[in-house]
Amino acid sequence: EVQLVESGGGLVQAGGSLRLSCAASGFTSDDYAIGWFRQAPGKAREGVSVISSSDGSVNDARFAKGRFTISRDSATNMAYLQMNDLKPEDTAVYYCVGSWSAAGSLRAGSYEYWGQGTQVIVSS
Repeated sequence: EVQLVESGGGLVQAGGSLRLSCAASGFTSDDYAIGWFRQAPGKAREGVSVISSSDGSVNDARFAKGRFTISRDSATNMAYLQMNDLKPEDTAVYYCVGSWSAAGSLRAGSYEYWGQGTQVIVSS
């Protein structure tokens, strides 16, 4: 059974940084896409940043470019999202996602595995 467990969320002031972690288990090989989505109150889930299953390339949402950095450690089955220069509009629940076939997609429907989410609150 695949499981994704996020950690690292919290309350931070605008301009601050947070590092989210995702512990993945249950995948039978390293050939899976992994990434991050978020959902703000009253809004749809949106892709933040993902690492493709096919070539390991990174696909960032426009708002993430230059501020957020995704990484993965295949040896420990961990993924991370370093978030810098956080803004109040980054306030959301952040979800770790996984897929055998997403290939860098930022569409929520492309991911069959979702964690429970971790709350990030950015105060102004």
